[in-house]
Amino acid sequence: MGKVFVWLFRIATGLVVLTVIAVALIYWFASRSLPEYDKVIEVPGLSAPVEIVRDNANVPHIFGETDEDVLFGLGYAHAQDRLWQMLTMRWTVQGRLSEVFGLRTLRIDRQMRRLDLYTVARQAIDFQDAESMAKFRAYAAGVNARLEEVNTDALGRGAPELFLFNAPVAPWTPTDTLAMGKLMALQLSGHLSNEVLRARASLALEDPARLPDIMPDAPGAGIAALPEYAALFPGLPRYADGLGLPDDPLSPFNPTPLAGASNAFAAAPSRSASGGTLLANDPHLGFSAPAIWYLARLELQSGGVIGGTIPGIPSVLTGRSERLGWGLTSSYLDDQDVHIEALNPSNPNEYQTPEGFKEFESRGTIVRIKDGDPVTMTLRRTENGPVLSGNDYNLSTITPPGHVATVSWTALDPEDRSLAAGIRLMSATNITEALAVMEDYTAPSQNLTLVDRDTIAMKMIGRMPARDPAHASQGRMPTQGWLAENRWQGYLPYAENPEFRSPVGGILGNTNNKLVDRPFPNHVSFLWGDTQRVHRWQRLMQSREVHTRDSFIEAQLDTVSFTARSLLPLVGKDLWFTGEAAPEGTPERLRQRALELLAGWNGEMNEHLPEPLIYSAWLRALQHRLIQDELGPLANEFTHVEPVFLERVYRNIDGAGDWCDIQQSSPVETCTDIARMALDDALIWIDETYGDALESLRWGDAHQATHDHPILGEIAVLKHFVNIRQSTSGGDNTLLRGKTKGTLPDPFLNVHGAGYRGVYDFADPNSSVFVTSTGQSGHFLSRHYDDLSQLWRRGEYVPMSLDEELARAANEGITILRPAP
Repeated sequence: MGKVFVWLFRIATGLVVLTVIAVALIYWFASRSLPEYDKVIEVPGLSAPVEIVRDNANVPHIFGETDEDVLFGLGYAHAQDRLWQMLTMRWTVQGRLSEVFGLRTLRIDRQMRRLDLYTVARQAIDFQDAESMAKFRAYAAGVNARLEEVNTDALGRGAPELFLFNAPVAPWTPTDTLAMGKLMALQLSGHLSNEVLRARASLALEDPARLPDIMPDAPGAGIAALPEYAALFPGLPRYADGLGLPDDPLSPFNPTPLAGASNAFAAAPSRSASGGTLLANDPHLGFSAPAIWYLARLELQSGGVIGGTIPGIPSVLTGRSERLGWGLTSSYLDDQDVHIEALNPSNPNEYQTPEGFKEFESRGTIVRIKDGDPVTMTLRRTENGPVLSGNDYNLSTITPPGHVATVSWTALDPEDRSLAAGIRLMSATNITEALAVMEDYTAPSQNLTLVDRDTIAMKMIGRMPARDPAHASQGRMPTQGWLAENRWQGYLPYAENPEFRSPVGGILGNTNNKLVDRPFPNHVSFLWGDTQRVHRWQRLMQSREVHTRDSFIEAQLDTVSFTARSLLPLVGKDLWFTGEAAPEGTPERLRQRALELLAGWNGEMNEHLPEPLIYSAWLRALQHRLIQDELGPLANEFTHVEPVFLERVYRNIDGAGDWCDIQQSSPVETCTDIARMALDDALIWIDETYGDALESLRWGDAHQATHDHPILGEIAVLKHFVNIRQSTSGGDNTLLRGKTKGTLPDPFLNVHGAGYRGVYDFADPNSSVFVTSTGQSGHFLSRHYDDLSQLWRRGEYVPMSLDEELARAANEGITILRPAP
């Protein structure tokens, strides 16, 4: 027995030793790629030395003799801290993820190849001016200098992920940079998905008058009635199953609720306590670890600029100089149209056009798959755009036999100089210059909010498609691609883009809300990203005669839900304080306790409160009960609560109260009945998930921000080291927007929000502040991987100063790049 014990002890000790050795080896290999910030290195491609000063938040302050040298330094810094992120984004836009990750990403690659964005980026090279190309090349040379350093000095391949996914790393090129802009346009697009969903809902609903309820327009002037989709394409089934969008963290395809969003607001000197202009901006994208944003300061020949960059793109996308501040919000311009193309019955290689049948443009492409056989694809294109598969965006559910679907999209225009315009914006000295340089901008369309020392302005940038007034669906549903009136007719002039300058009230802002109320075809869009947050923003802006940097921060971090304040009294008007006393432990008593909590709640979506969870679960259950019988299985596609829909139903606008009656039941249900049943549904779900102690519930337990690593975050042990999860306040419709996932089993996870926040005060520019949601480094062993995340969660910031001495004080290191002899 003693010998057995000794051997068991020896085996256990050996296993422990082997585990320790294995962990030590893994750490050693992974740590080899940790960047060294305090060094001098000789690199090719520079005209003079470049200095990269890392401040105590690891923000690089880059100094050089020329703009090209400074952008070289930015490329080097991006590759130092975010190489894996840059490579993953490049593989995505190229449609080459499967070469690294195998079959799991094949569907993404096939869809990306059909859109062919990388080819469009390659074509766009021919339309760039010489000055911009010099800067693109300089940036690429900086990235490649880091790649060469990694290879020469055996620095762990530059990123720990490359030990697990041993893929070759090609040099960075200007085409790669232009392709990053195309990828961002894809991630911010939502109109294609919305067109398909509207068509499917039109087919599913027996009463076409109910379509404007569940997919409502932003409140404002009405539009002319549209045809039913079945009238455009007869014979389609009422319900059809589709594959949906790829469900993978690497997928760039977002459903409409998770397309771009943002807040930006500005105050003129007349509304500023300090007498200088103010600007706040928080662009919203999907959360990840690391965040998409990377803070940087560039000392250009025109002066310093500082703000948020995206690795792969050589410009400050949102930020400021000494004289100008700029911020971005998604404009929701309708820049995509789906066309249904008729095939020639006698020749499937031809499609119908207004002039007769024409042959598809086509070419072959091969998708190579790690540990699998390659897949050969044929890419086809019509005059309207690339041909998509029926598996893309659920297009098979709305495409008749003998037809294929194509998409027209501004991001597919090779004459795209958007990134060049972004580079020139950094050198603009006032609003007039800034608006002029952005005329070259194409996609993704944004609202650009600007402030200089004296003036505030906002203009939508990006090309607006010119549509025929006789367009069959006004761009809201797929249409017959062979009819001339459904095709784009070029672009509207830049002067037609909405513009606001020096408003009398001294305040400008956008929460993705409806900007203008124009008739079609100059309408900009029928789909807007916000109908709720703007009301709270208006109240906060008008509650003060003058604003300060701190009041702008307060507004940026506001968690009061206008939606909760407006809908709860409406939905529960016949439930508050009604009914007889019920004993503890009964559903009736649980419902009464929930209503008592909600009755005393002010609508603040605070992470520590139970009411936000009860409210959110109730409205989610309510919408599903209202639509499931009319829409059938399609109801599952409506993953997020549509506040305007619920308001229409409970105010019975245009007969929308009909949604409350369950068609399959004999009794006639009232809206109060449905509200009560939905509350019971919500409370049962809460009990099963969190327990029935309502007063002890925490919204933050359900509303955790999911800054997850898209690859390592799914590995059992590693996920605890690479994923950054945080309890957060806010919700779908608060200014501190934390868009929820919308799908079970965790529908309220916070998956989409402000990865960057900045507030700029031009009375004292160096008092400006900014922050990102994770940290500067993409290396999970770096202390800068998540050091900003707790500041972000608590609503704190780091200094956004152009003071060189402040950057050098307590710096993390200074890298000097010298020209190689």
